[in-house]
Amino acid sequence: MAGRGEDRRTGFREGGTMRNAERAAARKKLDKELRYYRLADRYRNPTQDLLRAVRQALGIPMKEIARELKMNPSAIFRLERSQEKGTISILGMGRVAGAMGCKVIYAIVPINGGTLEALAEYRMWKKALENE
Repeated sequence: MAGRGEDRRTGFREGGTMRNAERAAARKKLDKELRYYRLADRYRNPTQDLLRAVRQALGIPMKEIARELKMNPSAIFRLERSQEKGTISILGMGRVAGAMGCKVIYAIVPINGGTLEALAEYRMWKKALENE
């Protein structure tokens, strides 16, 4: 039965907030889906210079990507440099990846490499201790 101010169909309260049970289920699902991303994060800068590394591993000349995207090869070079510096947009990275027959998949994982569930519990305890 839905509580006060809660949508029966979605389990969301007014304003779009999730109930604690839905939050816990969402964290568990995300932790499972993000497992391999957390493992990749153990390496220092796992995606630094990724566009160039993939392009070179596939043997795709910069000119070919430029032709596919109807750009100047120097623009592709700038995109690779901006990815290396961490300033590329996801859209730009996706366009270059698409021209190589690839796609961009990204994730948000806890800084310490743990799970979202562990981070949520830590935040709950931290808040509780601060309120004492």
